[in-house]
Amino acid sequence: MNFIATGIGAGLVSALLTVVVVKETMLAVLLAMLAPLPVLIVALGWNHRSGLVATVIGGLAIAVFTASPISAIGFVVITGLPAWWLAYLALLGRPAADGTIEWYPIGRLLGWVAATAALTIIATGIISSGGDYSVFQSRSRQISEAFVTMFFEAPEQGTENVRESLTETLATMAPALSAFGFTFFMGLYLWLAAKVVSASGRLPRPWPPVPGLEMPRTVLWALPAAFILTQFEGFAGALGYALFGALLMAFTLQGLAVIHDRTQGKPGRGFILVGLYTLLFLTQGIMITALSFFGFADTIFGFRRRFGGNKPKQPPTLST
Repeated sequence: MNFIATGIGAGLVSALLTVVVVKETMLAVLLAMLAPLPVLIVALGWNHRSGLVATVIGGLAIAVFTASPISAIGFVVITGLPAWWLAYLALLGRPAADGTIEWYPIGRLLGWVAATAALTIIATGIISSGGDYSVFQSRSRQISEAFVTMFFEAPEQGTENVRESLTETLATMAPALSAFGFTFFMGLYLWLAAKVVSASGRLPRPWPPVPGLEMPRTVLWALPAAFILTQFEGFAGALGYALFGALLMAFTLQGLAVIHDRTQGKPGRGFILVGLYTLLFLTQGIMITALSFFGFADTIFGFRRRFGGNKPKQPPTLST
């Protein structure tokens, strides 16, 4: 019954982190962003069913605290289920011929992080707008206008068209930008949860080194699928843009993994990585584009498999 007790505790903590956002302070927002972590930790450390219990209990707690069924549904769909699903995939394994367990590849897991992020962003839009796409568009435009106003503090002659064009572009790309960030945070939370559970000795699988991250080529089919979706109106088109944004982040993370892998054991590796992350911080758009193309090319050609690599020592798998 341990998985039930831990699930209840994690669900209450996650619900508390979620509802604290009503304080409308920066600290409250940061705490609310951590809401998936308790669900991930108990699902990885006690059983994926513990994550489901946390999701249900968190939803019920929010329904009671806020008297809002919509808020409870939002917690379940946006916070609980994505965290449970990724933990469930992370713990999938099958017996190998040599008596060890073959665990779900971390590259496939990254692909699912991107897909889950895109679907979650669209689910958020549907729930928050009551399923009315015009309301979703209106809110995206309001946020875009506020962002544009930061750069054009006062309207000047000749800037009206620029402001309008930039606002429309940002409003259209809002699902992509949201999914881009959500993919990063969900990947980070999954990694942090795995590290925490591994340190406690409860993680069933050995967590693979991040430089070995490599998505399968089947992920590439998501790109034409996303393009086709963008040709439709409504939430289907928004899902297409969200997929593009999520995949951009996934390929960027793989590009970083390739560089980490290829620099292992090289002299000056620390300076190379510090320089890389400094450039990434200073020239965000340029470096993200370059790294995403690098990760995209690695998915197609498999640079590390084709040319060999500085493979780190793999942790032993658990025997059956």
